[in-house]
Amino acid sequence: MIRSLRVALACLVIVLAGACVADETASPIASQTVAPTPSPTTANSPTPIATTPASPTATPEPSLSLAPPETIDSRVIEAAVVADIGDETGTLTITVTSAAAERIDELVLRWPTELNEILFLAPFTPSEDRIRDGGPPLVQPWTKWVRGPGERGEPDGTTSIGWGPLLPEAQLEITLQATRRAPGPVAFDLQLLAGNDLLTLDGDQPAELRVEIP
Repeated sequence: MIRSLRVALACLVIVLAGACVADETASPIASQTVAPTPSPTTANSPTPIATTPASPTATPEPSLSLAPPETIDSRVIEAAVVADIGDETGTLTITVTSAAAERIDELVLRWPTELNEILFLAPFTPSEDRIRDGGPPLVQPWTKWVRGPGERGEPDGTTSIGWGPLLPEAQLEITLQATRRAPGPVAFDLQLLAGNDLLTLDGDQPAELRVEIP
């Protein structure tokens, strides 16, 4: 019996040893391999270009224009211009009506002197009879004819003809003799002043007309 017990114990030891060997040779559990997360890539975006808003372009002044004088005379007038000019000569008639209660001592017409190269304006037509000895009296309604700069503040680059006075609520018709020096149409500024102060048209507009000669 003792021998049988030894045999049984020996068998038990063998079984246990086999189990240990089986445990040691068991395949290990595969570990999960975590793929590295790709780091985000930054797309090459275009670099914004700073832009500067375009400044407004000043409207150029038309040719044969005049700069406004510093002082405005609030007295109101009405003005109209009629041109009767042919291919060579003619007249430019300016009709001025005062709406003021005060007398305008000297009504002045002013235009760019540069106009003379295209259309020459004068308060009379020169003639031998006018200047000859014993000729008719040199009587004229105009008070001055000045190419600036003048002694009374007439600006450089302008021609001024004084024609007056203009009585309250009276009408004055001024006829200028015109001689073409270049063919074709022409447009120019014509100012109406009291001395060197720009008068006012109805509606509080400055007394400056744009005259167009076809």
